[in-house]
Amino acid sequence: MLEIEKKYRLSKEQYKQVEADLDELKAEFVGEDFEENILFGNEDFKQKKAVIRIRKIDDTTILTYKQFVPNAMGVKQHIEYETKVENAEQMTEIVKSFGLSKKIVYEKRRKSWKFRQVEIVLDELPFGLYMEIEGAITAIAEAEMFLEADEFEVEEGTYPYLTFELGKKIEDRIEARFE
Repeated sequence: MLEIEKKYRLSKEQYKQVEADLDELKAEFVGEDFEENILFGNEDFKQKKAVIRIRKIDDTTILTYKQFVPNAMGVKQHIEYETKVENAEQMTEIVKSFGLSKKIVYEKRRKSWKFRQVEIVLDELPFGLYMEIEGAITAIAEAEMFLEADEFEVEEGTYPYLTFELGKKIEDRIEARFE
């Protein structure tokens, strides 16, 4: 499956304004979650710009394979495959047995909405506030117009990249966790 999204770095004021705008636009609030994301890789995955991620949300664990797809349209595209798994610890051991090691760990608080043909999320990470709009390119542009997002700073970096740049080195991995 191809994932298409655009990400913005937000100030506290912009974050609050987007929440208010989504309410005013009658976007469907989907929910709020706390996530722990653990990314695994090795040299082969690095060359392919790919990762295996184990995401924990409450009692749910999701295994994801993501691989970057280059483009010149200002949106991020990834090949993405996901599935729920029953046991996070056992899945971690399976992933490690393939020669992959923990590279990046980050936590995130996420609020999600459905609006027209897109998913809009507001994310808080230990190093900043962000909005992502996911959907078809034309639907992303439409949502940007409704949210007056042309004033927002587009963030080209992925959360793993930002964690690598802004997180703390702990042993052989980089982490960004809330205090």
